[in-house]
Amino acid sequence: MFTGLFSYIDQIIPFTAAEKAILESAFTFRQVPKKFKLSEEGKIAREMYFVVKGLVRLYYTKDGGEITGFIFKENLFASSYDSFLRQTPGIQTLETLEDCDLLVISHNGLNELYERLPKMQVLARKVAELRFINVQLILSSFILDSPEERYRKFEAQHGDLLLRVPHHLIASYLGITPVSMSRIRKRNTSK
Repeated sequence: MFTGLFSYIDQIIPFTAAEKAILESAFTFRQVPKKFKLSEEGKIAREMYFVVKGLVRLYYTKDGGEITGFIFKENLFASSYDSFLRQTPGIQTLETLEDCDLLVISHNGLNELYERLPKMQVLARKVAELRFINVQLILSSFILDSPEERYRKFEAQHGDLLLRVPHHLIASYLGITPVSMSRIRKRNTSK
């Protein structure tokens, strides 16, 4: 259950066996069904999740529609980070796209972990840096790339999600209509 988490952490900063035992005691394991809302717009996100198995979608609502902001897959931390970190009502919803196995830590639990394991602050900073870089790349792609280029990059980096996620949600993430994405896919397969 903790293999993925420890593998992820070990790539960033090594933890001793004793430190890993403290980590294990701080997280709880939870199984949730598909279409389960982990956090909702307008409410405070009280938990952060490490995805052991499954997919979690972060989305915004606007004019009655949903706009996908990110799709978290296995071995990623997921949360409505703004709400979680500031403990204020969020502007995002976090929902499972598949049945999920999650490692869960509360906001208070994470703060206690920072006190007990100073390495956690280094890990949190590194994870935040990776998230910042990822957001920067997504923003740059929206500014610099055509919809077709955004699709090709998504396919190259996250092609597995094309088989697991409804295409209208991916189109939303890429900032294009499902019809446009269908045309782009058709052009790419005919090349």
